[in-house]
Amino acid sequence: MSEHQHVTRGYGFLEGYLARKRADYANKLVLPSSREGRVLDIGCGTFPHFLMNTHFKEKYGVDSSLSKKIRDMKGIKLYSTHIEKKKLPFDDKFFDVVVMLAVFEHIELQNIPFLLHEVKRILKKGGQFIITTPSSLSVWPLQVLSRTGFISIVEIEDHKHALEKFHVTDVLIESGFNREKITSGYFEFGMNMWFDIRK
Repeated sequence: MSEHQHVTRGYGFLEGYLARKRADYANKLVLPSSREGRVLDIGCGTFPHFLMNTHFKEKYGVDSSLSKKIRDMKGIKLYSTHIEKKKLPFDDKFFDVVVMLAVFEHIELQNIPFLLHEVKRILKKGGQFIITTPSSLSVWPLQVLSRTGFISIVEIEDHKHALEKFHVTDVLIESGFNREKITSGYFEFGMNMWFDIRK
């Protein structure tokens, strides 16, 4: 993998493998009926691994760390933008699916409601919002792995929090999502959490 194809900032031996695991899990959650629509990957990384390995009619990605070398990829529209305080550059009810894979933990707590309101704005009625984020159980293992070169120390040092599953659910509800339309669980031996939210 060349330097501009690193899926995250920094370098770690397991970064590519972990990105594949997250992408695979998110792909399993996507409703088949949404595949002919539009997907947005928020925080798609320095290289949009999920978008390169999923099928949708239209694919979009946003990340502040996108390399200029890969801004224009065949079949994928990429935007370099900060997501925490800036309105997403899309019309209301534009996307069938929005994903945030290993991004939630990098956002300052006070900025999460703004971003979630933006997701709700750009998501179609009946659309799907998929999140993966490390659980609180992963804090110590991630620290060890980052200091031994297995995962990117740059990424791990940028983690702002490790919320419990019920905390993430509460934030989603406070941002206008319906509790009855939120399902969640764990994967990778409880080290990661997934959320499947319908608008």
